[in-house]
Amino acid sequence: MPSRRQFLSGSAAALALATLPGAPTAAAATTTAGRAPNIVLVLADDLGWGELGSYGQKLIDTPRLDELAAQGLRFTRAYAPAAVCAPSRCSLLTGLHTGHATVRQNPFSGPQGSLVEGDTTFAEVLRSRGYHTACIGKWGFGPDLADQPSHPNARGFEEFYGYINHGHAHEYYPTYLWHNGQKVDIPENANGAMGTYAPDLMEQRALDFIDVHSTEPFLLFLTPTLPHAPSDIPHADQYAGESWSSADKKHAAQVTRLDTMVGRVVDRLKALGIAQDTLVLIASDNGPHEEGGVNPNTFDANGPLRGIKRNLYEGGVRVPLIAWQPGKVRVGSTDRPTPLTDLLPTFAQLAGAPAPSDIDGISVVSLLSSTSSQWHNHLYWMRNDPYSSTLSGQADSGRWNRVAEAVRKGPLKAVRFAPARDRTAPDSQWHFELYDLATDPGEATNIAASRPTDVAAMTALMRSSWVDKYIRKAFGLNLKGPGLAIPGKTFTVSATVGNASTSTWTNPLVTLTAPTGWQVRATTPTTQPQIAAGGSSVVTWEVTPPSAAAPAPVTLRAEATATYNGNPVKFTDEELTEVVSTIPAPPTASAYLSDLPWVWAKNGWGPVERDMSNGKQGAGDGPAISIAGTTYTKGLGVHAPSEILYNLGGKAKRFTATVGIDDFSANQSTAGCVRATVVADGAQIFDSLKITAASGGKKVDVDVTGVQVLRLIVQDANDLGSYDHTSWASAFITL
Repeated sequence: MPSRRQFLSGSAAALALATLPGAPTAAAATTTAGRAPNIVLVLADDLGWGELGSYGQKLIDTPRLDELAAQGLRFTRAYAPAAVCAPSRCSLLTGLHTGHATVRQNPFSGPQGSLVEGDTTFAEVLRSRGYHTACIGKWGFGPDLADQPSHPNARGFEEFYGYINHGHAHEYYPTYLWHNGQKVDIPENANGAMGTYAPDLMEQRALDFIDVHSTEPFLLFLTPTLPHAPSDIPHADQYAGESWSSADKKHAAQVTRLDTMVGRVVDRLKALGIAQDTLVLIASDNGPHEEGGVNPNTFDANGPLRGIKRNLYEGGVRVPLIAWQPGKVRVGSTDRPTPLTDLLPTFAQLAGAPAPSDIDGISVVSLLSSTSSQWHNHLYWMRNDPYSSTLSGQADSGRWNRVAEAVRKGPLKAVRFAPARDRTAPDSQWHFELYDLATDPGEATNIAASRPTDVAAMTALMRSSWVDKYIRKAFGLNLKGPGLAIPGKTFTVSATVGNASTSTWTNPLVTLTAPTGWQVRATTPTTQPQIAAGGSSVVTWEVTPPSAAAPAPVTLRAEATATYNGNPVKFTDEELTEVVSTIPAPPTASAYLSDLPWVWAKNGWGPVERDMSNGKQGAGDGPAISIAGTTYTKGLGVHAPSEILYNLGGKAKRFTATVGIDDFSANQSTAGCVRATVVADGAQIFDSLKITAASGGKKVDVDVTGVQVLRLIVQDANDLGSYDHTSWASAFITL
């Protein structure tokens, strides 16, 4: 069932922390009122290191960004965590490099990568101190659905407006955008019309958010898709007289439009009198692109650096980073190698908030006001991407379709390419390159042959930086229950408070709120003197719904408060529990789902078929199920939309199946189109994307270890509403 870990809820509980007593002692970037600063982070999409005037650009006008760079701190060696957007943004949000982060590549041969319950974002960290938080623009993770663990609202952002998933964000004139959990139609863009430009909507939402929260601490994560391809923009009149291609003119206009957006945000901060109370940062998620006809060489978009987007050379990962806060952030530049993973611990220190200790970022608060700062031992990148462009392919010497890794340690930079996509290949099979950035910033001279000791050391760093599954320490509050409840029957829920920070939390208190009429009784102490750094505490309750409770989803809400370094912190988590009339017992042995009773089945177009032909009797009974000419003796047949719910009770380990439009429907028409998903305890673990009769069946093989509630969902994917008869064939649970 959906379990949404949300830190505060934007209600009176949030306002109770708004004064933030015990603000951080760091001199840099604190506010005139003595509280922690507001934070505005603007993340451009595919903006190259050399595309701003303050970084050497000569052709594209960026006066407002150049002004901020002149009045603030310009980072000359800032690094995106990855060479493409999804892994870069995941690492930015969570402070983990691509050897540890949850999302490590852009989607290909599978669904969009998703953040999970264990991912703590900088928004969640700041919410613990009462910040109001907004993500406006491109999110870029998970399914295009509300109420799921990868949604921005579930990852610390109380306000979200924009694109949820990666593909949707490629549309500058979308027919809808998301506002929190609702799709908001944009009728001006219906049927291919280009009536409303999405960045205009995002800019206004950002200004509105600042207006509403100008007297409270806030975090604004503004992520317009500018200047990502396609080069769509209402006009490029400013560059109409140039001899460039149309795509290049529009690209330049997109960069200037980004500059204008940042300028308007800064103007609003000044008009409200909170500019000195607000830290503004501008960065990019990776190097410049060469897509949709854009030629980055027209603008020298990567400056003197080698490579562009998708390359692990400097041009693909070195990005602009500007920090501005009048009177608080020093004026000048810094050459400290600074990955964007450093932002989470930096924000935490500024807010006086705890941050997980098991991250790769290092706070740069001291660097904002002085030249001193702790340096990283090394920086790490991984690249696994199936796409390339002419220039990125040339930079990689044709090795664009291979897994690649890079490490920077001091002035040395190593880049290596696997023989294919297998990163477990022996080191001897990788092609290794070594560069001295102090003398060779363009990475033109490979010195690996003359530095065998450095090659060995850098190879060891690459191997040690990658972990197949990075196990995190518990942080914040995590509420867990069975996800199912029967009226009048008592069940147990537990809340884990995890202190993954480096300091003790004192006087933790945990409470649970249930709907009116529900009984809640704590079965363990709800408070204790402290939770040590790295430790955790578990509180359990017995919960009893009223005997007359109607079948429906209800929300249980837990809240934890504590004191961290003298500062009050508060975390919340919610679990959606489904009230049902009966709950079948979980399986006791491996079995076909068609042989197990379900909790319930919902189908908008007809009953779920569960009869002699597909479930009641043993294998081989009745007519077989056929998908694309392949027959299966067991299965569940459904129409779209449909949903089947099973109680696994944490007993199973694996779920396998083949899902597709069966031949019964395909023989009537080829017009059917569906999308099948598998959801385990609220987290989507499988997404078929679009399935047609021609595409055949999609294999399902997912880990369901510990899962309580399993949902099989089929949606109509073309709004036709017919010829969508779909089967979960050979759907099998292994215990």
